[in-house]
Amino acid sequence: MPPDAGAVPDHRRANARGGLDATAARHAALLDFIALADRLKHVLRASRTGERRENAGEHAWHVALIAVLLADEVQPRPDMARVLGMIAIHDLIEIESGDTFAFDEAGLLTQSAREEAAAARIFGLLPDHGLRALWDEFEAQETPEARFAMGCDRLQGFAQQVECGAPAWLEIGLTRARSLVRMQPAIDLGPPFAPMIEALYARAMAEGLLRP
Repeated sequence: MPPDAGAVPDHRRANARGGLDATAARHAALLDFIALADRLKHVLRASRTGERRENAGEHAWHVALIAVLLADEVQPRPDMARVLGMIAIHDLIEIESGDTFAFDEAGLLTQSAREEAAAARIFGLLPDHGLRALWDEFEAQETPEARFAMGCDRLQGFAQQVECGAPAWLEIGLTRARSLVRMQPAIDLGPPFAPMIEALYARAMAEGLLRP
């Protein structure tokens, strides 16, 4: 047998090396993105948990839990892979844009532009993973999954304020009517969101967390 009969041709070695290099680069990009996403845990929200402010990472986990709990309450059952994907990434842009309190009128004026710029940069780091498409789906609110995710998101935010005594609402003298601008889309989804949110409204009014 010739000495090199079992040797891998140079072009095959190069192709294998190129594949390994591409895989290593992809994994490195994923690790970088995972590290970047950790910053979401440092984005503070207006609601509180215990003696401190809730962070956006905690919010996303809580929304995901609500989605799992309510999935069988909705017919047809939503595609939970897409729902949980949307929930996991829907607030990642706040790493750069910051959280905008739902009733901060000045902040709301610039929210869309700030979040769009952040989405372009953050999701552009992993252009082949479909993250931007998931975020766009959530924002567009045109699919059952996006609307279900939105309902879970708004239910969590409202429930968290009620549970913590709503200092952010009390500070601005929030009224039921003004709060409904944000909550009505979730109520309009019907059960299970409508009765659960109405129960929270009843509690908020009874405890004086909202003005009439």
